[in-house]
Amino acid sequence: MKEKLKPVWLIAQRELKDQFRDWRILLPLIVLTLLFPPLMNIVAGEAVSFANQYGGDLIIDRLVPFSILIIGFFPVTVALVVALESFVGEKERGTIEPLLGTPFQDWQLYFGKLLVGIFFPLVASYLAIALYLFMVRQQDLSLPPANLMVQLLILTAAHAFLMVSGAIAISTQSTSVRAANLLASFIVMPVAILIQGESVLVFWGNENLLWLAIAGVLIMATLIVRVGISHFQREYLLGREIDSFNLKWMWKTFSGAFFGEARSLLKWYQVQVGATLRKIKTPLLILLMLTIFGSIASYYWTSQIIPSNLAEYSQEEIDGAMGDIQFAAGLPSDETEITFGFIFLHNIQAVLVMHFFGLLSFGILGELAFAINIGVLGALFALFDAFGMPVLPMFLAGILPHGIFEIPAIIFSGAGILYFGAVLVTPDPSRTMGEVFIHVLADWAKIGLGIIFPLLLLAALIEAYITPQILAQVIMP
Repeated sequence: MKEKLKPVWLIAQRELKDQFRDWRILLPLIVLTLLFPPLMNIVAGEAVSFANQYGGDLIIDRLVPFSILIIGFFPVTVALVVALESFVGEKERGTIEPLLGTPFQDWQLYFGKLLVGIFFPLVASYLAIALYLFMVRQQDLSLPPANLMVQLLILTAAHAFLMVSGAIAISTQSTSVRAANLLASFIVMPVAILIQGESVLVFWGNENLLWLAIAGVLIMATLIVRVGISHFQREYLLGREIDSFNLKWMWKTFSGAFFGEARSLLKWYQVQVGATLRKIKTPLLILLMLTIFGSIASYYWTSQIIPSNLAEYSQEEIDGAMGDIQFAAGLPSDETEITFGFIFLHNIQAVLVMHFFGLLSFGILGELAFAINIGVLGALFALFDAFGMPVLPMFLAGILPHGIFEIPAIIFSGAGILYFGAVLVTPDPSRTMGEVFIHVLADWAKIGLGIIFPLLLLAALIEAYITPQILAQVIMP
């Protein structure tokens, strides 16, 4: 193992020497590291003073963990240029040929660049955080608890790992440094949004969810590294000189994967949809098991926490919750009217949201949305039980009629998301990353239009016109 890692250290040492000689990288990084913590401290103090003028009653101590997240994030964005030009920059400078001509394996080249890409921003982030903590102590402010401080430092490293791994993957697929830098917004903006969500967890003080966020970021970064290595091709780096947005080629590739040789709807279902179903049979089995065990676990977990929380609510709040339960179960009330269009569009929107977040995260966030949908099902019946409503009749009358179509549609959607992530991280030397992506989108479209869309259509019709009638007979005979 030591011999296999030796080339990684050689590549890393070579990169470090190059970076330390480049003042255009070091100077902005040093300036930002030294100036941003004092600036953040001043901004936080002014924000607290402004809010307190209008009765905000804010304490600057509460902004310290949030400030640590932001201070750790900005040096990474500046140092991201090192990772973005790691491969494509050498190509433009004409030094990529000797590097690719070495007997090193692809993963050794990749990890050598990755180590240096993470080293610079992480050192800068930790130095900036240390400077900020020193300033906090000088102002007699309270530092975050030790466990939260550990989480913040790990989260900073996870952000650096995620952003640098994405930048290097972009560098391997770009043909110019300019193109790589333009694509950097697809790294910075999602991580910035992610930090906003994490800051909410910090303010809530929910340490368990923050650990889950850390695990999610690390898993996503690992998958990006896997994607980069899977689609790293030396010939691709040397052969392509310019990227072109060829809509004709994209449509030809997509339509060929979507329609194939099918010339009729029946043939399309038999050949194309059938082939895609065979591809996702393992994800389907995984999602089916997750649906069964997830809904049961959600039911029992919700049943345990409801009794201790019911006493905190008034009768008016409980009545409002009952109305929400009736709405969720598909029973019309005075305040809400469930229509076919509303149900169908809502379900389509939920599926598209799952696919959108799955697209951005190699399936991770999409599967999280799937788990939330399944968890709501189990929690709903726990609420029925807590409010004295018959659980089994409610399931048979309120969920089963349309659920026999809607639940399989959600499972197919989750399986498609899981399949997408698995395909992207699987090496395929015969196709470029763009071709793989288009073929996966075609498989998504086949499952969506051929199976999920018709199932949701039937489910909406039944839920709008049949389920309420059956449920009304059970709840209000």
